[in-house]
Amino acid sequence: MKVGIIPVNIGVQNAQQVVQTAQFVESLGYESVWTFEHVIVPVNYESKYPYNKSGNMGAAPETNFVDPLIALSAVAASTKTIRLATGVNILSQVNPIYMAKQAASLDFISNGRFMLGVGIGWLREEFDALGVPFERRGARFDDYVAGMRKIWSGDVVEHQSDFISWSGFKSYPLPIQNPFPVVMGGVKGKIFERTAKLGNGWFAPTGDPAELKGHMENLKKECDAIGRDMTEIEISCMWPGVGGKEFLQQLTDVGVGRVVVPMMGAGDPMERLTKIAEEVIA
Repeated sequence: MKVGIIPVNIGVQNAQQVVQTAQFVESLGYESVWTFEHVIVPVNYESKYPYNKSGNMGAAPETNFVDPLIALSAVAASTKTIRLATGVNILSQVNPIYMAKQAASLDFISNGRFMLGVGIGWLREEFDALGVPFERRGARFDDYVAGMRKIWSGDVVEHQSDFISWSGFKSYPLPIQNPFPVVMGGVKGKIFERTAKLGNGWFAPTGDPAELKGHMENLKKECDAIGRDMTEIEISCMWPGVGGKEFLQQLTDVGVGRVVVPMMGAGDPMERLTKIAEEVIA
């Protein structure tokens, strides 16, 4: 079981905190560091956060949300082995050429350590601020992933759709990893269909084995429908760091290959991460 942490870019007070946290967990044997993304946090919003009963994301507007790709670039330059991942970036609200270029560049400078986790987004107010339609964001997401894969292929890009008009160009550097890992995030909507068709991984915002078993059955159904081997898709999920090896075995049994430990919680996060490393990773 691989073990990562999340997030290294939220609530930090300076750049040293981002880098030192990543270096610390790398020294403990953690496999990956992950980020969250929001470009803005509205003072008030009507949109409902889908992964919290309160409907609130739980971060004040004044919370430092360091851009994920910039934070991970600092980590890449300051570490040697730990993998880097976004968990997740909101693909539907950004320019896909820039995202393809930035993702490929980060994989390039990290020597093949980056995983691009992406989601369709839930915060309408953020889309509004960016001037991007909230409607059809799922279809836009699918089209963007397909288009970015053409950019990463190294071939001349030709892609015409409702959302993209690309013709006659290339974009280098290419990602070092081939295929470049795109991780789909979430449990809502058409996530299992999207993951089966477009994803190299799936990141579930839950760590309950019973719930995950049901989700895995849905993912397998979608994979079977298009003739894809589900074992090609790496499964990651949240894990609060409790239950020890017995609980992790339950997650392994339902098909999880990586757990990601949230840094938020009671007590000193560094002490908690050290304890997990001693009891599980070692």
